Amino acid sequence: MNKSGKNFNMYFVVIIGLLLLTVWIGTFQNQSDNYTKGELVSDLENNLVTAVTIHPNEGAPTGSIHVDFKNGEDRVLYVTDVTVIERLVQEYGIDPVVRDIPRESWFLTYMLPVMVVLIAGVFIFVLINSQNSSGNSGGKMMNFGKSRAKLSIGNGKVGLKDVAGLKEEKSELEEIIEFLREPAKFTRVGARIPKGVLLEGAPGTGKTLLAKAVAGEANVPFFSISGSDFVEMFVGVGASRVRDLFGEAKKNAPCIIFIDEIDAVARRRGTGMGGGHDEREQTLNQLLVEMDGFGVNEGIIVMAATNRVDILDPAILRPGRFDRKITVAPPDVGGREEILKVHSKNKPLSDDVNLEQVAQTTAGFTGADLENLLNEAAITAAMESRAFVKQEDIKKAFIKVGIGTEKRSRIISDKEKKITAYHEAGHAILFHVLPDVGPVYTVSIIPTGLGAAGYTMPLPERDEMFLTKGKMMQDIMVSLGGRIAEEIIFDDITTGASSDIKKATKEARRMVTRFGMSDSIGVVNYDDDGDEVFIGRDLAHARSHSEMVAGEIDREVKSIIDDCYKKAKDIILENEEVLHKCAELLLEKEKITRDEFEALFTKTEESGDLENSSFV
Repeated sequence: MNKSGKNFNMYFVVIIGLLLLTVWIGTFQNQSDNYTKGELVSDLENNLVTAVTIHPNEGAPTGSIHVDFKNGEDRVLYVTDVTVIERLVQEYGIDPVVRDIPRESWFLTYMLPVMVVLIAGVFIFVLINSQNSSGNSGGKMMNFGKSRAKLSIGNGKVGLKDVAGLKEEKSELEEIIEFLREPAKFTRVGARIPKGVLLEGAPGTGKTLLAKAVAGEANVPFFSISGSDFVEMFVGVGASRVRDLFGEAKKNAPCIIFIDEIDAVARRRGTGMGGGHDEREQTLNQLLVEMDGFGVNEGIIVMAATNRVDILDPAILRPGRFDRKITVAPPDVGGREEILKVHSKNKPLSDDVNLEQVAQTTAGFTGADLENLLNEAAITAAMESRAFVKQEDIKKAFIKVGIGTEKRSRIISDKEKKITAYHEAGHAILFHVLPDVGPVYTVSIIPTGLGAAGYTMPLPERDEMFLTKGKMMQDIMVSLGGRIAEEIIFDDITTGASSDIKKATKEARRMVTRFGMSDSIGVVNYDDDGDEVFIGRDLAHARSHSEMVAGEIDREVKSIIDDCYKKAKDIILENEEVLHKCAELLLEKEKITRDEFEALFTKTEESGDLENSSFV
């Protein structure tokens, strides 16, 4: 039973209880307290009565006698002839008070009961009607196929000014806003506004915020719904909800329908086990029909967001449905600074906070990541009972978000600390020496919440649109630096480099199979589709190359790893003195900064013990 049903039952019980209580009180008041005429005579003889009040009924001589006693009590006697009692009490020297005969109230007798019944009936009717229109699936089966979209009228609260770091994306949406404001301006010259706008991009880049900003700027009704809200276990419900949603939108045109995570309902057809009668496919078919059934002047624009555009059905991506696709990419350094300014408006910042520097050190962060970064920094300041956020708080939050919470209380043996120190020092040296992967931001041997015994965090100083072969080779070398340092110092290896090896192998395989960066394999793509079974084109992916080619790919991947391993080992051996000094400093301080780490190279160069080395 749903919540509204429980409330209705409770109200119904309360009403019945009040009616029964009223009847019981009325019955109780009409009952005698068994006080008899004989008892009255006895009390009069004993001089216990102080006053007598006679209340004759309308049908006299019947009535009630109210007797007051010296001890403060009172009794009631119901008699058939009040005149007899009146003479009796006068014989004992008490002058009774005779009340006027009560007249029947027409309102109380006839109108009040009718009004009580009417009010109770209206109250019950309103409750039942409210329950049926509540929209809950358990409240009324007729509403099961109704749309669950939330309607909000654009009132300018969220506009394009609140969206930072997405200049090109906002400019593309300005045409949509202008059409919603003045549709006749476009239809007059025969122009057709895009019927559907698909926002694609990584999670957290601001797709939903963009849709809200368009609705706010245009000041039109905004229907928002998730793709998963269409799909139910009962076949036909999703299609019914699609029809209901578009029916409501036509009544409120011009308006915007926003479907978040549309890949939940618009996946490529024929990829599941349900066949043609699958609920998701029926919902998609209805969505295709509704999107292609608009007239030019309908004024309904469908906006959708997804981060998996590759699995959407081709029919929904064709012109006339989603005929405009806007890629919402992670912001560049300028966009990140704008986003940081927006999210820091309600946060008091210290004078030492440099948002420009924070933007430079957060390459690859999305808008959601940056908001989370400042929120974690504010939480840190609040935990230290400060009313403002310092730069140090942001640095701590950067490590917490990027690496994980440091677990300083974990007990680690001296041997494991030493191994970790040399492991991280090996990574740090390669980050510093290799030109395309550094510099180092922080090196630490404090365990983190991600299960790592330590970490080396680089500091990307620029945004990269694409990767070069040399950059990917250097990434592999950096990943292998920890294992190499363990082998050089301890003449043994540990399992701590397992994730590094996995990362290096994956990078090398991508170079060979996807990017054509192998001389022996050539410029051919052998990358298999790594999607799950039910989001690909068919149930079983056939390998796109022979067993002989697969063996050649494996040999080429191993060749790249071996070559990077040798070059990385040579660099670490050339900087072995820095390796020892870095490990000693880590064992002493547990965490060192960029300046402290780079000072190790400066001191070594000044002492003449180390020649400048470079990566070729």
